Amino acid sequence: MDKKVCVITGGGQGIGRALSIHFAANGFIVAIAEMNARNGSNVAAEIAASGGEALAIETDVTDSESVRNLFARVNERFGRVDVLINNARWSGLAPTRVQDISDEDWRRAMDVNVTGAFNCVREAVPIMIAAGWGRIVIMSSATIRQPPSRPYAHYITSKAALVGMTRALARELGEFGITVNAILPGSIETGVERPSPVTSEVRASRAKEAQAIPRVIKSEDLAGAAFFLASDAAAFITGQSLAVDGGFSYG
Repeated sequence: MDKKVCVITGGGQGIGRALSIHFAANGFIVAIAEMNARNGSNVAAEIAASGGEALAIETDVTDSESVRNLFARVNERFGRVDVLINNARWSGLAPTRVQDISDEDWRRAMDVNVTGAFNCVREAVPIMIAAGWGRIVIMSSATIRQPPSRPYAHYITSKAALVGMTRALARELGEFGITVNAILPGSIETGVERPSPVTSEVRASRAKEAQAIPRVIKSEDLAGAAFFLASDAAAFITGQSLAVDGGFSYG
């Protein structure tokens, strides 16, 4: 089999859907790891209708057994995992002042955003080491570089942890031909509902004022960055955090 295989968590909606379609359109077999089975199947069918190949697997990234099943099925079916994009995130967090954050919301942010990424990396790495090649792309957030516009300590802390994970893994896995990089999306419209007092119109207005590129980022804007980091063109780039935020932050 000449085609490379890319596992995308949260691949059935929002940013994940755009990533799944982009990678499939560019010759990858895509394994869509999605908690919402219907969404995952719909994207897989969309890819198949366009002549690509995709496998949707219902997955809860917070459940280590569910993640083991994901990678076992992908490896059994295709015999390889070349790229892992840790994109799944908990988007149900409302802006909350630190003294009012519940235990449940704090744990949920860490479980999905951090532990979920760890669970997937732990299963993907042995397959990549055996192949002597691999690409891991982790979706963090540009909020870790920007002055917070709203109280989001739980979300921002979880996304900052992913940058630490990226750096640690890059150092650990480089000798095996595996690169690890993070993408930091800015304020984005994904089409996925989220609890927020700020409307999409307000976000667009803020983007025009704060960014060098005066519009809200779309999910499709992230696909090219992820594809580059997953390619041979990025073979000597690892441990880096790439902000895709329209020029809001620099450096």
